[in-house]
Amino acid sequence: MPRFIYTVQDSQGNVTTGSMESDDEDNVISNLQNKGYFILSIQSEKESAKGLFALRKKSSGKVSGREICFFGEQLSTLVAGGVPLVRALSLLSENSENKSLQSVLFQVTKDVSSGSALHKALEKHPQIFDDIWVSLVSAGEVSGQLPLVLRQITSYKETQEEIKGKIITAFAYPAVLLMLSMGVLFYFVIFIVPVFSQIFTDFGMKLPAITKAVMGFSYVVRNYWLIMIIVAIGGYWSFKSYIKTESGLLAWNKFQFSIPIVGGFIKSINYERCLTTMSTLLKSGVSIINSIAVLETAFKQNLIIQNALKKAKNDITSGKMISDSFKRSGAFPQFVTDMMLMGEESGKLPDMIDVLSVYYKEQMDQFLRRFSAMIDPLLMVIIGSVIGTVVMSVYIPIFQLSQIKGG
Repeated sequence: MPRFIYTVQDSQGNVTTGSMESDDEDNVISNLQNKGYFILSIQSEKESAKGLFALRKKSSGKVSGREICFFGEQLSTLVAGGVPLVRALSLLSENSENKSLQSVLFQVTKDVSSGSALHKALEKHPQIFDDIWVSLVSAGEVSGQLPLVLRQITSYKETQEEIKGKIITAFAYPAVLLMLSMGVLFYFVIFIVPVFSQIFTDFGMKLPAITKAVMGFSYVVRNYWLIMIIVAIGGYWSFKSYIKTESGLLAWNKFQFSIPIVGGFIKSINYERCLTTMSTLLKSGVSIINSIAVLETAFKQNLIIQNALKKAKNDITSGKMISDSFKRSGAFPQFVTDMMLMGEESGKLPDMIDVLSVYYKEQMDQFLRRFSAMIDPLLMVIIGSVIGTVVMSVYIPIFQLSQIKGG
């Protein structure tokens, strides 16, 4: 009778390796699952895993958020269907079209087959699986609800990708339109204006102030373009260096939040991301302290939110309520802290946070709809005014010249 080597995990997260004799693999899987074990790997004693886990050459290709979502959804389906974790990982790695993801999954498969917990294996690849992934998978492994947690991760990541896509779509057209318009404007200033400038100089005309300003700008662009580029690059790198400092990043975050009209949208993005992530972590069984620790890392580029989270973690450790800590930090609106307080008092904090995240998603959608409706005519007016001003600065002297000749 064939002997099968297996690696399983119990409800406490302990990993055990053993063997069992059986007519076929399905009987072994059924016996282990009936005992309450979560199967990490199983194979015949005669099989060799050498070829299966051979690492393929790493590729420098980028792994998109959509691909990670697809991986989570597939893994959830396979594991929920009773496929052993290692076999599911192996199948997904072998069929991955992205070579970088394939290489990472082969390494994850190898680590899990060697007895490592899945979240520990994922933790080694932070460029693909962030702290949120690792924390949620860890909670799923401990609770024995890995398939359910994987679906929650996928749903969360898909929501974030959808929001990102909406923002890119809303700003893409105005950005392209602005770039094309600036290209036309600079072509006119660099190549057309100098021709008329020479004509006006030859005639010794007295030019209007607007014409002098445009011609002066044309002269500066044509003769000092290299200096302008150097200054622009220097300014960009100075800004990047400044926001790498704690004080610089905090000042930049405060400025972003205070920008008229857009500042409210930026706040909504950060509030939605914070609340959605927290809700997902809490619903998956991650403790409130660990959830906030994960969020701290996720918000390392926004010190306003991160500082509030750090303070909240210390306050909760001291026995205080998270709503009270958020309220005193001033980083969150009173509407948020009041709703969280009601959630804590009713024992339904994750559900209340979920309601808040939905509210901010709707706020973002509303802003993007209004922005898309308003930005096109607004840009047309602004661009038309600028180009019209440049054109008129040239045609006013021409009109004056024609009057002189006519006279």
